[in-house]
Amino acid sequence: MKRQELERISLLGEQDLYLFNEGSHLRLWEHLGAHLMEGGGAVFAVWAPSAQRVSAIGDFNGWDREADPLTPRGSSGIWEGVVRRASMGDVYKFHIAGPNGYRVDKADPLAVRAEVPPKTGSVLWDLGYEWGDAEWMAGRGGRHGTGAAISVYEVHLGSWRRDPADHGRLLSYRELAPMLAEYTASLGYTHVELLPIMEHPFYGSWGYQTTGYFAATSRYGSPQDLMWFVDHLHQRGIGVILDWVPSHFPSDEHGLAFFDGTHLYEHADAREGFHPDWNSFIFNYGRHEVRSFLLSSAMFWLDRYHIDGLRVDAVASMLYRDYSRKAGEWIPNKFGGRENLEAIDLLRRLNEDVYGSFPDALTVAEESTAWPMVSRPTYVGGLGFGFKWDMGWMHDTLEYLSREPVHRRWHHDEITFRAVYAFDENFMLPLSHDEVVHGKGSLLGRMPGDEWQRFANLRLLLGYMAASPGKKLLFMGGEFGQEREWNHDTSLDWHLLDSPLHAGVSRWAADLNRLYQAVPALHMLDNDPAGFEWVDLHDAENSVLAYLRRSAPGLDDGAVLVAVNFTPIPREGYRLGVPCGGTWRELANSDAGEYGGSGVGNLGAVEALQEPSHGRPWSVCLTLPPLGIVMLEAPRAESPSTAGA
Repeated sequence: MKRQELERISLLGEQDLYLFNEGSHLRLWEHLGAHLMEGGGAVFAVWAPSAQRVSAIGDFNGWDREADPLTPRGSSGIWEGVVRRASMGDVYKFHIAGPNGYRVDKADPLAVRAEVPPKTGSVLWDLGYEWGDAEWMAGRGGRHGTGAAISVYEVHLGSWRRDPADHGRLLSYRELAPMLAEYTASLGYTHVELLPIMEHPFYGSWGYQTTGYFAATSRYGSPQDLMWFVDHLHQRGIGVILDWVPSHFPSDEHGLAFFDGTHLYEHADAREGFHPDWNSFIFNYGRHEVRSFLLSSAMFWLDRYHIDGLRVDAVASMLYRDYSRKAGEWIPNKFGGRENLEAIDLLRRLNEDVYGSFPDALTVAEESTAWPMVSRPTYVGGLGFGFKWDMGWMHDTLEYLSREPVHRRWHHDEITFRAVYAFDENFMLPLSHDEVVHGKGSLLGRMPGDEWQRFANLRLLLGYMAASPGKKLLFMGGEFGQEREWNHDTSLDWHLLDSPLHAGVSRWAADLNRLYQAVPALHMLDNDPAGFEWVDLHDAENSVLAYLRRSAPGLDDGAVLVAVNFTPIPREGYRLGVPCGGTWRELANSDAGEYGGSGVGNLGAVEALQEPSHGRPWSVCLTLPPLGIVMLEAPRAESPSTAGA
């Protein structure tokens, strides 16, 4: 092919090459990979700077490695060319001849579709789709702020529901969308979060061993099928968040590892480039082109798939060079420290670019350490995430509730410690998939006691999360009391909803979601200390906690009193101080009969008396149900419907 023809057809301008090599290109999917041309054929482009020869191979040339060689674009490291015979649906790869006799056929790192695993080819495809979610997209910004009610349902698509009539067949994106939208809407969730749906060769990795950073997994259908899935959920008022994994990638031969015969995407030194926990490679965040690749991947899902947010996996493993490593197994940074300066820079740039281009989207960090200011703006030294998972709350709360109630008095600090740091970040409270795998059992299975107590404890856990400051996330199955540990190879046990106790948990979860959204005090200051005030945190003897939630600093109107009894002993005549008089209405009671409880409560409301208690001029005298949580609302002009009163 003549050079003039290549330049005329090329999708890479000089500015693109400059930005790519500089590490600031945000739309690589428009320029690298494979792109169909009007009139037939396709342009192919791939980054392989150490390659001696690169060719496009596939259905269009009988996989002939000599038929369609690509041409290098100056010193950019990119090889590019046109294949006139290529057409929609062709499977292809890049054949790379690297140094020292290295020969390999690689999947396209920028492919937008891949073959269904275990096949590993890339598929030439167009991303055209006519969206119908304009109303959602125009208004979603109001659903993502710190003052919004965000309740996330975490889902693994391959095991949420399967087709029992067809040997447990995986359902498609289009089959799942109406069912998932109807289900999440009926239970009051605001968003679903999908475990990674980027292409991954090993199904058992749940998507966390990603090879296709621009390709939705073909296990459930085409790119347009996933777009329809997102579109449908948006039209039902449900946001879609994706797990995204820039922390590591697998060593599969067809993937990114040792791509052009050198350690291109990963570090050459295993002390920097190999993850000991997951037997996978770590991206070289200091390499400019790798930065462009990762930043473009993040932007791609937000742009082309209308995704509402990204939950960034394993951020802690990115921040620390010594993460999960012993002395001598890691290399300090240039200042001698353990911080990964290049990864920090990437994460800050990621959030600046995401919020710069999509200010109405959100980013969430799965970060398990005390790294400061994860969810604070980059201009004050933060990492710039919108929210951070509160892994400490998850661990401490589950540890506490897994104890027999008789022992909880000795571990009261496990349930109160969170208040020390609760507003250091914009937290999301996760009861995630990680807590129901690897022998941990289900949430219900971790609860102690007989059957009644286990279900009461689970309702208490869900209620305590709903009433605690922070956005909410619950993994599928927890909302109805899945008995067994999560298994990615089978559907959830939906038949359990035929049981009154399981159905009661489901009703409770739905009412909690609706209450959380309807009552301003339960969400508006989720991430602000002005929205939380202890009433009593010292009653370890009775294992009782009580606190107030407010919708505005110092506002008593519509404040919510939360009282939690972590023992199976009902507490009658339990006095708690409140900031104002009048009728305090019982909004929620986890022990209500409709949820499977014993029906102990406060008959719908209590009157506050001008009797000082807990440093307040007024007080209420409550009946605290066994292993139960109650929420009572101070008088206000307008109140939501009572849930479980």
